Amino acid sequence: MIMSSEDGLNYVYSGWSGGLQEWVTDDDDGVGSGPTNIQFSGAILTISTLVGGSAYTNGTYSGVSLTGGSGSGAIANITVAGAIVTVVTLVSGGIGYLSGDVLSAPAASIGGTGTGFSVTVATVASSFTANANNLWQFDIGFDSGGSGNQTLIAHPGLNLVHIDNTLNTPVLIGNFPTGAMSQVGVFTAAGTMAIGPPSVFTIASVNALIAVGQTVTGTGVPANTTVSIVAVGASTTTVTLSNTVSTSGALTLTFNNNISVSGGCVMLHPYLFVYGNNGLIKNCSAGNFQDWVSADSNENTVSAGKIVKGLPVRGGTTAPSGLFWSLDSLIRVSYAPTTVGASTIYWRYDIVTSQSSILSSSSVIEYDGLFFWCGVDRFLMYNGVVSEVANNTNINYFFDNVNYAQRQKVWATKIPRWGEIWWFYPKGDATECTDAIIYNVRDKIWYDAGEALGARRAAGTFSEVFRRPIWAGNEENDSNTYTLWQHETGTNLVNLSQQSAIQSYFETDSIGWVNGGPNQNDAVGMNNYIRLERVEPDFVQSEDMNLYVTGKGYASDVDQVSDAYVFSPTTLKIDMREQRREMRLRFESNIVNGNYECGLNLLSADVGDMRSTGNP
Repeated sequence: MIMSSEDGLNYVYSGWSGGLQEWVTDDDDGVGSGPTNIQFSGAILTISTLVGGSAYTNGTYSGVSLTGGSGSGAIANITVAGAIVTVVTLVSGGIGYLSGDVLSAPAASIGGTGTGFSVTVATVASSFTANANNLWQFDIGFDSGGSGNQTLIAHPGLNLVHIDNTLNTPVLIGNFPTGAMSQVGVFTAAGTMAIGPPSVFTIASVNALIAVGQTVTGTGVPANTTVSIVAVGASTTTVTLSNTVSTSGALTLTFNNNISVSGGCVMLHPYLFVYGNNGLIKNCSAGNFQDWVSADSNENTVSAGKIVKGLPVRGGTTAPSGLFWSLDSLIRVSYAPTTVGASTIYWRYDIVTSQSSILSSSSVIEYDGLFFWCGVDRFLMYNGVVSEVANNTNINYFFDNVNYAQRQKVWATKIPRWGEIWWFYPKGDATECTDAIIYNVRDKIWYDAGEALGARRAAGTFSEVFRRPIWAGNEENDSNTYTLWQHETGTNLVNLSQQSAIQSYFETDSIGWVNGGPNQNDAVGMNNYIRLERVEPDFVQSEDMNLYVTGKGYASDVDQVSDAYVFSPTTLKIDMREQRREMRLRFESNIVNGNYECGLNLLSADVGDMRSTGNP
């Protein structure tokens, strides 16, 4: 998921196996609507709903440019009979069209008279393919020239099952917000074709986007045709094609840089970087997502393993810079133009470490300029160097229980208000996230979510303009879809108009004569039960709370849990007669509008029985 705000509205994009969806809310309290399916544009495949118009000149017209719609470059042969358009045969699909686009043609192109002709786009060659293994990466690019235009960048990689998947998929871009998505690096150019051989396409201007190796499609162009030679003159561009074309004269051709990778995408403004197999890192020219051939664009391989994640990092005076995680390395890329002879090298690649690991491509998170991620057997961070994040609390609990077969579903987010980084993960044999391990950066302590309902989340965004985290549920709701949850809001679970309690509890460590108390961990020598006679609660609380006394006779014994002792915000004392050899107290809030903050609770206790439970 990705979230960004503009003009008082908050836009949330969520990718799934079958597509891309958008929610729009206000950026104050999250009220809005969604989801809306984002369309994918492409070349026209089929057309329908022909409206013939009237008063056209009879005849057959070849190579007519279709106008209108969201794309460009579509060419058709058109037949007019009885003063109306009767047949439209598509000969070139162009680029950037959407299903439902309504197209027409100037009367001058079909005889010079007539009006009212139109045809509807039925299907397009989408650059997106639905797949159960789609795992999305997103970023938003802005125009460094100051126009205010923004671009949503997305890559649906086939990485959900295997982090080392090598199948490439196209990188997609679209206008932000709500624009349709199309493959990056695809553009059209108009010119004149000489059949040859060789077939030579001449453009009456300098076109710096065309380069050797690009795929070419268009009217009369055979499949698998590429650019073999490019000659740029003072005011022309001459392109020699690898195959012989069957159509001469004025044509519009589509050129494709084939920007398709297995890893993902990231903006190091104003450059778009894509990455994938065999350490591939590739970037476009500054500020131009269609230009992958100019001098400051680049392609390099920097490691033996696949690059799975990239994020921008502070670059100082040589910004932009970025960090790229491969399966076994961390690489820093910096913009540092250096002249070597007659050439300029624009990018510097430094290996920070070649002895690292990463559990999931979604497990990396930046927190105030520091980068944290989950390796395959430890937690790591980067603050100029790579170091381990010490965890003596629950590291084994996490790595012994995470479902490695579902490792790519592990994802990270942060809640800056509480200083927390959350890693959600499928526990045990679960196939979706059921728990979360949490590192508190502020206090430098670890804890976990205890398989709470709020840990059953598949993806999410953190607070920016909109102050609440937005996380996506991973269980189907009553509408057979999935719910977006606004977290850190109130104290109840709110689903439409229904409100339910959110269970919250904490449990003390063991209290007893054998093991000491909360501030005394050493045994004090008495092998007796502890008998609890009174608890004086000290809470700032809303609604009733429950106190449970639990504990056991030996470390491996079975817990004996008392009935609930219910106390209200005005309760001064809770009297009881409970005894355990190793006693613990659990305080719980599980009521609508329930909330609490704990102060200093006082216990009145005495020496209990000598006899213990279990086999002595």
